Amino acid sequence: MRADRLLSLLLLLQNRGRMTAPELAAELEVSVRTVYRDVEALGASGIPVHADRGPAGGFRLVDGYRTRLTGLTDVQAGSLFLAGAPGPARDLGLGADLTAAQLKLEAALPAELAVRARRIQQRFHLDAPAWFRDADPVPHLAQIAEAVWEQRILKTHYRRWSGAVHRALWPLGLVLKGGIWYLVARAAEAEAAAGEAGAGGLPTAPGNTEGAVRTYRVGRFLAVDTPGERFERPEGFELAAYWEESARRLEAATRRQTASVRLSPRARRLLPMWFGAAGVRALATAGPPDAEGWVGVELAVESGSVAVGDLLRLGAEAEVLGPPELRRALADTVAELAGRYR
Repeated sequence: MRADRLLSLLLLLQNRGRMTAPELAAELEVSVRTVYRDVEALGASGIPVHADRGPAGGFRLVDGYRTRLTGLTDVQAGSLFLAGAPGPARDLGLGADLTAAQLKLEAALPAELAVRARRIQQRFHLDAPAWFRDADPVPHLAQIAEAVWEQRILKTHYRRWSGAVHRALWPLGLVLKGGIWYLVARAAEAEAAAGEAGAGGLPTAPGNTEGAVRTYRVGRFLAVDTPGERFERPEGFELAAYWEESARRLEAATRRQTASVRLSPRARRLLPMWFGAAGVRALATAGPPDAEGWVGVELAVESGSVAVGDLLRLGAEAEVLGPPELRRALADTVAELAGRYR
């Protein structure tokens, strides 16, 4: 590990020029004291590192010195696929490997391509978490990721809505959705009847039997252990295809009711924000606007109190016309709120 860090330090100075000890420490995810020790080690090995003192000081390589020691390790090469997502890479325990891989790649590029690569990095940034919501704490993510990669069985303690359970899982893949990490795994024992919602909120495939593939929210794992036993991945399993189908089933399972809604011009702008793809599809069904600019749409909603809460977010900018029971439920809720705040 120290040899990799020394090479990363050397490549940082080569690619970026003068850098201070705190800047190097932040990039390498080590202490400032470790940076000083590593710089001393580079100098002892014959690398011409010069220290400039003063407010504008820092470490730099003597002019003209360059290294071609840029061979990527397996982990660093794999981390390049996360080059646009430094936060998720750090969550997975690959932050330092990603930095090292990027430095090696930059050092191997011709000068004009290296400049272009830095320009892209300066101008584009991926921020995975949704607005106004903190990401789940995921203390076990790195260990789970290692089990996914090594195909090792996970012994888990997991918090479900109905209570905590102990489960042996075959971890098949990790998915980052809206800033939330999910584990796709095959249970080592039968869990539920066909079509029951999975532990992470996504329904399982029809015909759920022993060893069904399910989705688990990583932030709900209370403890995980990898005793060392390996498993064989199901033949033909594709993570992306599973996730797409699971998301489709989730929407079909939750949005089972259709509401006829009148929308003001402002509500039409808000609908995709509050209802996502369902809102976009509803706007495609909109009829011509009336004299006040309101339009009628058919909107897929969840049932019961969830639909009432979702539709009330539109406030006075929308009117639910049907079905009658949903309109009555909204009227009752609004009347109760009016009485409470009168």
